[in-house]
Formats: sequence, C-alpha cells, structure tokens
Amino acid sequence: MLNFLGFCCPLLLAATGALFSEYTGCLALFMDGLISFAGFLTYTFTVATGSLVLGTCLSAVTCVALSLLLAFIVEKTHANYFIAAIAMNLLFGSFTSLFSWLIFGTRGVLTTQTFAFPLAATNITSVILTTILITAAILYLKKTKGGIYFRITGSNADVLLVRGVSPSTYRIASWGLAALFACFAGSILCVRISSFVPNLASGKGWLALAAVFMGKRRLPHIALYSLIFCAVDFAAVYIQNFIPDIPSSVVLALPYIVTLGLVVIRK
Repeated sequence: MLNFLGFCCPLLLAATGALFSEYTGCLALFMDGLISFAGFLTYTFTVATGSLVLGTCLSAVTCVALSLLLAFIVEKTHANYFIAAIAMNLLFGSFTSLFSWLIFGTRGVLTTQTFAFPLAATNITSVILTTILITAAILYLKKTKGGIYFRITGSNADVLLVRGVSPSTYRIASWGLAALFACFAGSILCVRISSFVPNLASGKGWLALAAVFMGKRRLPHIALYSLIFCAVDFAAVYIQNFIPDIPSSVVLALPYIVTLGLVVIRK
C-alpha cells in the first residue's frame, strides 16, 4: 500500500500545480517537459552538492524562476498562453538533453552510487510531503483572499480590476506554482528510481492535465482521477506477470487508453 501511495505522489502533485494555472485560464501545458527537467536538475544538483534536500531546493528555485520569467515575458508581450506553454514544453525537453550532454557527456541514463536512496524511506517522505503540499493548496484556495483571486482570474478578471487587483499577477504566479509542484513531482520520480532517465515524466504531465479537466477544477475529484490513473499505471507494471503474451506496447499505452475512455464517458 505504501509503495502505491508513493507511486501516486508525482501525479497528485502535478495535477495540483496544473489546477492553479487552469483557474487563471492559462493551463500549464509545459508540465510534462518541466517534470523531466526538474528531475534532471535534482539529480545534477544533488550529485554536485552531496545533499538531496539542497539539490531539490536548487532545482525548485531554478524551475520556478525560469517559469516566472517566461510567464512575465508572455504576459507583457500579450503572447498566446496556449502556444507559449507548448513551446515551453519543448524548450524544457531540449534543456534536459542539452545540459545532460554538456555536463555528463551523455543523453542517456544517469546513475551514480552517491545518488541512491531506499525505496521505503522515499515513499514515506513522498507521502508526507505530498499531503502537506496538497493540504496547503486546498486551504490557500478555499480560505484566503489570494486563493479566491486565483479562482476567479480566468472567469471573472473584471472583478479583480474593479478591486484594484491585477489579473496579470495571478496569471504569472499560476505558472510559478505549477512549476513548483512539477519540480517536486520530478524530484520524487528521480529519487524513486535512484537515477535519472530520459523522458522521466513518461506522460505524467499530460495525465495531470487530464485529471484537472475531468475533475472540473475540484481538487478532491482531481485527486480521485489521479489515483485512478495511477492505479492503472501501477497495474500495468505487473500485468505481464499474469498475461505474458500481452504486447509491451499495449502495456505502455494502457494508462492513456483508460484516460481516453474516461474522458469520453465524462463528456
């Protein structure tokens, strides 16, 4: 059970971060690329400093600062957020490949004895961290003035203008928060396997966006769909033990097949 909960943490975090951007009307379509980039930065900074905590913090600062900068540029130039987010997703993927080659001389798997962590401890830490962050997000969105402003930025921005509040601030901040949650998701994925692998996210950023869409901006519903996606993904890891003849391509596609089916049913 603990292993499953730890397995679910990255997707739950990514979906929570994506929710902030959905509220402001500028969905963070860069989540998948950023999760992988954050995992790479976590590995790199941890190996360089010898501290996982410091490595994760440096990764978070880098990802959030870069996302805020790009969001600021998009906002001030009145660019299309949808196109910009897609471009950012490609950019983060390119950064991962480029810096991996420049720093480690390879675009493949990165592993070292100094970056190895027990799975049980990783699962416990991941569950505690995820619980704290999601609880904080719920309380912020439901109980604070800033949370209310986030929730109406995308649908009733004029209300903020009347109150003298800039919707631009919350649109930019939403990408920063999405980046923060994506960073923790990438860090957990990296630490769980004690290494970095290309395409670390494996579509979890897109599944997070699907969970936000299907949960209709309600965090409990989003969490439920995230758990469903994770259960299917988790089962796919072991399904070949029971059905040896099932093609590996079907196993890899299974979470997305289920996601598509649920989207069709929800409509």
